[in-house]
Amino acid sequence: MTGTLYGVGLGPGDPELITVKAYRVLKEADVIAFPKKMKGAKSYALAIAEHYVDQRQKEMLGLVFPMTKDREQLDRQWNKTVADVWERLEQGRSVAFVTEGDPLLYSTFIHLMRLMQELHPEVPVQVVPGISSANGTAARLGTPLADGDERFAIVPATSNEADMRQALEQHDCVVFIKVAKVLDMMIGLLRELRLTDKAVVVTKATSDEERVYDRVEELLGAELEYLTLMVVRKS
Repeated sequence: MTGTLYGVGLGPGDPELITVKAYRVLKEADVIAFPKKMKGAKSYALAIAEHYVDQRQKEMLGLVFPMTKDREQLDRQWNKTVADVWERLEQGRSVAFVTEGDPLLYSTFIHLMRLMQELHPEVPVQVVPGISSANGTAARLGTPLADGDERFAIVPATSNEADMRQALEQHDCVVFIKVAKVLDMMIGLLRELRLTDKAVVVTKATSDEERVYDRVEELLGAELEYLTLMVVRKS
């Protein structure tokens, strides 16, 4: 029998926002796997998990997920990642892959799970849901995401202005994730739709490093953290 692969959601940043089940799995798992962008880089998910994990008593497995669109490089790294995790699972050891937010919402765990199930279908997989950055931000701001018959969306911010406009026009509230890379375009679009006063930008929501910007027009030209989102609530 192989070990179980767990996808463990740790919430948006505040270590007190993990679930009781996530806490139990972290304590019981043989291996704690965590994502990082490159060798030596600090992992945001690990920074949350280390509040509950004694790293002297666990194997800590850092998995590199490069920020690139090079298909060959991505395939090579993903195959290595699955092989590293499978090496532990094959020994009958359980592996808890920790991720900020929720494991099944725009998470690296999704691809890891799919590829593991494709290459090693005998591996049992369990998912421990977590609080998303959208929920954490809403609680931090005291802003409802949806009420009654309102329409709500979580949208990855891209340079496709037409798609971003459509999302704003068709929903009462939109959370744009990964917005930092297209922030100037989004501010221009908000101006055009007269929604600048309805938008708030938040970086690393609920964490000790959280920053809240409610005057979004002042962010033109700013370079913000990767973990930055924008909430636009029209009503």
